[in-house]
Amino acid sequence: MTPTIPSRANLESGRPRDGSPGATPPLTRRQAQIVEFLREYTNEHGISPTLEEIAQQFGVNKVTIFGHVAELERKGVLRRAARGVSRGLQLITDDLDSNTVLPILGRIAAGAPIEAIEDPEQFDLKDLIPPGKEVYALRVQGESMIEDAIADGDLVLVERREEARDGETVVAVLPDGETTLKRFYREGDQFRLQPANHTMEPLIVPEVEIRGVVIAVIRRY
Repeated sequence: MTPTIPSRANLESGRPRDGSPGATPPLTRRQAQIVEFLREYTNEHGISPTLEEIAQQFGVNKVTIFGHVAELERKGVLRRAARGVSRGLQLITDDLDSNTVLPILGRIAAGAPIEAIEDPEQFDLKDLIPPGKEVYALRVQGESMIEDAIADGDLVLVERREEARDGETVVAVLPDGETTLKRFYREGDQFRLQPANHTMEPLIVPEVEIRGVVIAVIRRY
């Protein structure tokens, strides 16, 4: 689903002259141009542009664009889906309920590890989100968790956490930077990432970064 993006006129209108609260602070001309480019690029490609692509569009360096993006975040016009995600810029609309609409950040490997790639789809979860928890969604790719009823194409809801208990299913970043979905176990000074598929071997790694713990699975039949 392509998110509804505010028009340039709405973004350039800024705060009303009466100073009413909750209105968007006024944008500079360049900020409005960046927002318009984000809107057009996302509508055309289904994903947001990288900072490098925005910089190329306007003939400036990445550092300059980073500054503009940071200011747009401060003004509440856009947000980043997650740290370290290159295509995670999301424009915010007034009618979007950020407490019940989760970003689908991309695809997560459930076979051979692959790098997670962001995807600006949105999924309305409403009452499925635990109160007070930061949750995002990932679409599963592969069959390594099939015996835990997590199949290729499913959506997993992930509570953003940096720690996990043995036996929990986690989003794990491996030492080479790739990301995978597996059950997590500590074994001495190593970690075992266990697939739920008897035909596949576990991954034994000296270190692992936990990006979250799976709390639910959603499947469309």
